Amino acid sequence: MFFRVKYEYSVLEVNLMEERFLTKKTLEQFEQHLISDEKSKNTVEKYMRDVKMFYSFSEGREITKELAIAYKQKLVEAGYAVQSVNSMLASMNSLFSFLRRYDCKVKALKHQRQIFCSEDKELTKAEYIRLLSSAKQKKNERLNLIIQTICGTGIRVSELHFITVEAAKTGGATVCCKGKIRTVLIVKELKKKLLQYAKKQHITTGLIFVTRNGKPISRSNIWREMKALCDDANVNPSKVFPHNLRHLFARTFYAVEKDIARLADILGHSSINTTRIYIISTGNEHRKRMENMRLIV
Repeated sequence: MFFRVKYEYSVLEVNLMEERFLTKKTLEQFEQHLISDEKSKNTVEKYMRDVKMFYSFSEGREITKELAIAYKQKLVEAGYAVQSVNSMLASMNSLFSFLRRYDCKVKALKHQRQIFCSEDKELTKAEYIRLLSSAKQKKNERLNLIIQTICGTGIRVSELHFITVEAAKTGGATVCCKGKIRTVLIVKELKKKLLQYAKKQHITTGLIFVTRNGKPISRSNIWREMKALCDDANVNPSKVFPHNLRHLFARTFYAVEKDIARLADILGHSSINTTRIYIISTGNEHRKRMENMRLIV
């Protein structure tokens, strides 16, 4: 039996090595590979979305390095941000590795690290307060508390289901994401608000943020409800999405602690380079620091 299993695996390897064209079956096999490799649901969806774009671009043509380079150029010409292009290329290269087509892998775009971000991208604390006020005026208590929970803990929106009654009572949630387990602390004021909300909603155990049917509230629902606050809060809609709350947490934490390694652990980042992206200051903040140097006399 052992030899039979090993033989079947070898046949699969040979088939993958000889794969010259992308097919729907190939993509299905790649998806199963990602799942068996214990990638998170969101990661699998992201990789598959990216490789399907490349599949559409290939239009039945043979997989070659030239085709991969042409696709890379198309992404650049389409106006995607450098970070987005490199992210899509990473998914495509992962597919090539799976197919043993290492000869087709392409290099990421070179890109100088940004030292400050655009004012129209990052959410300010004042805007965050206005969003909370808008949610309160609309009597959307659940959304108000979701926004405070993400911004007050730094968790991902996909990690909200780890915020349970039990976690609120102990003041900490054990979060498992991307193969890593970390403890997210819940400060006293947030703990109080979560337990009060749960009691009001007659939730005695399990998930706190649920729909009327008791199901976990989805990312798309949170996104849509947050966008609905923009007009009343006078905040640019392009700034308002759950992940920007995580960025605000990161920038606020770093401004106080100046400890990027600790912040990386809190956010669940494997690399400090990822954390650096979260704490980039705005152009105005950067300009003020330069002016404070008083080198122009």
